[in-house]
Amino acid sequence: MTGAAGRLGHAVRGGGVVPVLAAAVLWGTVGPAQVLAASSASPVAIGACRMLLGGLVLGLFTARQAGVRTLWQCNTRWWTWVSILVTAVFQVCFLEAVARTGAALATAVAFGTVPAVTGVCGRALAGERFGGAWFCGSVCALGGIVLLLVPADGAPADGVGVLLGMIAGAAFGVYVAATKQLGDRGADTAAAAPTSVFCAGILVSPWAFAHPDGLAEPRSLVLIGWLALATTALGYLLFTWGVARISGATAGTLSLAEPLVSTVLGVVLLGERPGPSAVAGAVLLLGGLVLVSVPALRHGRYVSSGG
Repeated sequence: MTGAAGRLGHAVRGGGVVPVLAAAVLWGTVGPAQVLAASSASPVAIGACRMLLGGLVLGLFTARQAGVRTLWQCNTRWWTWVSILVTAVFQVCFLEAVARTGAALATAVAFGTVPAVTGVCGRALAGERFGGAWFCGSVCALGGIVLLLVPADGAPADGVGVLLGMIAGAAFGVYVAATKQLGDRGADTAAAAPTSVFCAGILVSPWAFAHPDGLAEPRSLVLIGWLALATTALGYLLFTWGVARISGATAGTLSLAEPLVSTVLGVVLLGERPGPSAVAGAVLLLGGLVLVSVPALRHGRYVSSGG
């Protein structure tokens, strides 16, 4: 067994594939779970509760006091604050985009935007060069978003929802760059995720206190529990445990299950029926994601999206 098949077989034997794939599947359920719950609570309030509970539980299992201290050193605290701010923006905008456009299209727009933004950040912060795959992937993403805005059956796409999805993707792209900067400056990146998530929850919590309507509904509590405990705490735990046992290339390939799962669940389980132009746009977006990912996978570079 040689090449990619050999690496995959080695990864399966090493026990890393199953937990990483499980994490990607869990992250892919975020949008569909929100739509399925049909909670009357504000998506912003739901996101705040998710971040507070999920970040707290995740921190209990992964964060060490010494590791947290490394995030607040003179040379790292700025990037810690950036990661907190963009985490809050991502959670709020992504959940609102799902509420407006549906799980499948919101996920496609958000994660189709990420590679272009990470490329720009890499160029600005580390002088990384733009490759041909990055340009092609970015053009595909832009074309996909334009197609998503084309009216289908006389009903125009929710432009605000698409814009929020793009902002969510951009925020996560900046989060990737911030995490890399923290690692380069000697911070404990294992503590960065729970710290960013929990502190972002504190940042957004005033909205939840000001708009608590619907949060006490059983369906809202179930949704918050799933998003916080399953997709955040358990998802990151599985990923952290599994990624140490496989290559970056394998992890990157498995991560593509996240938008795939969200799209499949949106169409099959939720009955979302995007028009032909929206389907073409989603395909272009996901195609752009693959184009940008392949060169990075060949060099073993990977950062989890984390839903």
